[in-house]
Amino acid sequence: MAEKTLSPSRFLSGTVSLPGDKSISHRALLLAGIASGESCISGISTSEDVLSTISCLRKLGVKIKRSKTDVVVQGVGREGLKQPRSKLDAGNSGTTMRLLTGILSAQTFISTIDGDESLRKRPMRRIIDPLEQMGAQIENNNYRAPLKIIGRPLRAIDYASPIASAQVKSAIILAGLYARGITRVTERSASRDHTERMLGEFGVKAQYSMGGAGVKGPADLQACDIDIPRDISAAAFFLVAACLLPDSEIEITNVGTNPTRIGVLDALSSMGARIKKSREKVINNEPRTDLIAKSSSLHQTTLQGSIISNIIDEIPILSIAATQAEGTTIIRDAQELRVKESDRIKAIVSNLKKMNANVKESKDGLLITGPTPLTGATIDSYGDHRIAMSFAIAGLIADGKTVIKGAECVDISFPGFFDILDEIRND
Repeated sequence: MAEKTLSPSRFLSGTVSLPGDKSISHRALLLAGIASGESCISGISTSEDVLSTISCLRKLGVKIKRSKTDVVVQGVGREGLKQPRSKLDAGNSGTTMRLLTGILSAQTFISTIDGDESLRKRPMRRIIDPLEQMGAQIENNNYRAPLKIIGRPLRAIDYASPIASAQVKSAIILAGLYARGITRVTERSASRDHTERMLGEFGVKAQYSMGGAGVKGPADLQACDIDIPRDISAAAFFLVAACLLPDSEIEITNVGTNPTRIGVLDALSSMGARIKKSREKVINNEPRTDLIAKSSSLHQTTLQGSIISNIIDEIPILSIAATQAEGTTIIRDAQELRVKESDRIKAIVSNLKKMNANVKESKDGLLITGPTPLTGATIDSYGDHRIAMSFAIAGLIADGKTVIKGAECVDISFPGFFDILDEIRND
C-alpha cells in the first residue's frame, strides 16, 4: 500500500488544467455505446472508474479506440449489445454498476456485473426496486453486488425516488429508453442532470427540471461528438487549498458549472471564499467557466437540506476548509456519506482528530469549530480517493509532515493529483 508524505506549503500559484468530469465521461461513453454511428468524446476522464466503464462496454461488443484524453466509440445501436463472455467488472465505480444495470435490464441476454470489495458493500436496492417495477429481473446478494441481470422487456413507470441520487435517476432513465411509454422520476431535491442534458445531444428529447426527469421510449440514439468540461469535484480541492494558504492565487480553466454541481461554489461563497468566474460558455448543453481562487478569511456556515445532494462528494474537502473558518460549521442531512467508498463521516472525524481539529460527529453529519491550527499526522485513506485528496490538502496547512496511507486510491478519480499539487505549491 503506497504512502504519500505532504509537508507545509507557503502559498499556491499558477494555472491548473484538470481531468475531464468523471460523471459526464461515464454518461458520454454509455450513451455513445448504444447510439448508432461513431462518436468522438474529447477531454474524457482518465480515472480508473471511467476505465471500468470502457472495459464493460468492450465486453458488451462496443468498439472503443482510446488516446490519452480522447476516445472514439463505434456505437452498436439500442439493440446491438452482445452477451458478454465473462463477468463485467465495475471496479470501484458505483456509477458504472448502477447506470449500466439500467441498460442491461432491457437486453435479450443474461449478464453479471460485479465490483471490488468496497463496491460490493454499497447499496444497490435503490436501483433494483425501481428497475424491478419496470419488469427487470435482478438476482443479488442481499441487495449487494454481484448483480445477475436477466434481460427482459421493460415497461414505463412513474417513480418517486426516496433519495436525491443522479445514479438512481439515470439508471431508470436509461432503462426507460427501452420501455414503451414515458418513464418519469421525481425527486425531493435536484440531483445531477448530466444524463438528461446529454440525451438531447444524442437526438433524444428528455424532460428535466429541478423536480426530476422523464424520457419517452423506445428511443433510438444518434452518434455525436461530445466535449467534456473539467471536473468541478476535482477543482474543489485546489479551490479550498488556495483559499486556505496565504498569498495564494490559482486559475482553473474550463471547469464544468452545471447548476446541479455548483453547490461547492455556493458553500465556499457562504464561508467568504474569494472565487471568481471568467469566460463562461456552453458546449454540448453543459456550461463551463474559468475559476480564479484567492486567499480568503473564512467563517462558519450551515450546510443542510437541498444543497447536500449537490455537494455530497465535496463535503470531505469542505470539512478541511471548516477547520480554518471562524465559528462552528454545521453539516446536516448528509447520511449518504455513510455508504460511499468509505463511511466518510467516520473517516473525516477520525482523521481530523488525529490532526487536532475540533470536530464532533453526528448521525447525519459533522460539527467543526475553527480556526484550529492543524498538526501533521498519519492519515488513513480507508481506500477512499476523496478522503486521501482532502487530507493531502490539510497536509499543506498543517504543522509538520502528514503521511497519507493508501494514497494510490486517488487514481480511482484523479490520476495525476499529486503531480498537479507539486506544480502549483511554493515552498
